[in-house]
Amino acid sequence: MNTSDAASTLHERLRGRAVEKGLCAADAAGEDARRAIEALIDQEVRVPSPADAECRRWYEAHPREFTAGELVFARHILFAVTPRTPIEPLRRKAEETLLELRTHPALFGDRARELSNCPSAAHGGALGQLTRGECVPEFEAALFGEVGTGVLPTLVRTRHGFHVVMVDRRIPGQRVPYEAVKERIAERLAAASLGRALSQYAQALQAG
Repeated sequence: MNTSDAASTLHERLRGRAVEKGLCAADAAGEDARRAIEALIDQEVRVPSPADAECRRWYEAHPREFTAGELVFARHILFAVTPRTPIEPLRRKAEETLLELRTHPALFGDRARELSNCPSAAHGGALGQLTRGECVPEFEAALFGEVGTGVLPTLVRTRHGFHVVMVDRRIPGQRVPYEAVKERIAERLAAASLGRALSQYAQALQAG
């Protein structure tokens, strides 16, 4: 069974359960069925709210995620992926360039001017100072997930293509107080718990 068929089967099981519970008519469809399924989940899927201690543990375990004002000065070489681009040869070229620049980082500006498909190539790949929220998520995760400087050890893959990235400088930010982010953390943990609970509920329905 493919993903689409599985989703359709689960939807029908949920709708059938909603009918059993009297939440909708047997022939309910579309918006009526959707509302009935939401009501069913509200009734039968119990998700405890995360305790403050659990939220604090998450906060302490992810210090970099709750840092504001951090700046990264970076350069990159973009090997752009287009609809007609053969991916594997492009990836190999990007990997070769990464290997060379990990060994000879002083060549980064020259290689950016020669190879990069980004307008920043004219400036040796320089992107200037970057803060969280300014880049696509994959690029941001690579930039701010590291702590040092120099050429990042792996290629960064984004919707635009393959990037060889060099961090020239980091300016540390300040830790956001727990009180300022505890609601956001609680929402994230609750969403994760809901996802697990829905998965278990769906499995129980399918087994039945």
